[in-house]
Amino acid sequence: MYSNIAANKRKTVIIMAVFLAFVAGLLWVFSKVYAGGSTGVFYGGVIGAALYTLFTYYAGSKMALAINGAKEIQKRDDPRLWRIVENLSITNGMPMPKVYIMDDPAPNAFATGRDPKHSAVCATTGILQLLDDNELEGVMAHEMGHVKNYDIRVSMVAFALTAVISLLADIMLRMTWFRDDDRETNQMALIIGIIAAILAPLVATMIQLAISRQREYLADATGALTTRYPEALASALEKISGTKTVARHQNSSTAHLFFVNPLKGNSLASLFSTHPPIEERIARLRAMGGHA
Repeated sequence: MYSNIAANKRKTVIIMAVFLAFVAGLLWVFSKVYAGGSTGVFYGGVIGAALYTLFTYYAGSKMALAINGAKEIQKRDDPRLWRIVENLSITNGMPMPKVYIMDDPAPNAFATGRDPKHSAVCATTGILQLLDDNELEGVMAHEMGHVKNYDIRVSMVAFALTAVISLLADIMLRMTWFRDDDRETNQMALIIGIIAAILAPLVATMIQLAISRQREYLADATGALTTRYPEALASALEKISGTKTVARHQNSSTAHLFFVNPLKGNSLASLFSTHPPIEERIARLRAMGGHA
């Protein structure tokens, strides 16, 4: 389990570094092709991207909870869920996160926030009904793993950078189509700019997916290490994958936060899923527990 955790952390650092380099590269292309090589445009873009990322970092968790209709609870509202989260907090030596419930029949859960001191975990009514105590503990240990590993921070930054790249690519395309004809323009540079504008959102999305999938594997390993019972989490995944219930709240902007992909029934969403295959997650968990 420790080797799995270390390997996934290394992979995430590498992918995140590639992501940041890609953002800087796209801004450089923009400044060269559309702003005559102006360094002011390049640095202005970097500052703008940083400010947007900072805004998402502080406001993203509240937005995610509101978009999904999550309601904060206290112990008296659901003693079972509260007790599980409280015990996991003590086990991990972490502050108790705020606890939320979504009124949704689809079994799922998510964690959000910017660090362990400013975090929240949420479970749907569907998952509370479907899972037994051990399985629910495994799922919440997974979500607490996201908090412990700062996955919630990484996910927010990755999402913000993807949005910045998509916006920049849209601006580049519009400037290309509506610019005046200039025979002295470097045609090769212009072609490179168009290609970059078209491919950038796709590349950014693929990088975000790679980050999200690695963090899911990492949270699985962390959750299993916390409970010392990987089979409970594997069993929870099996039960959830076997349900036919479609999420009432299907929002692509927050799908990467959930325990399992909430965008069921959408073939395109499955192709660009932020989550690794459930079968692979189950296999890894059972391998951790010594089951072939």
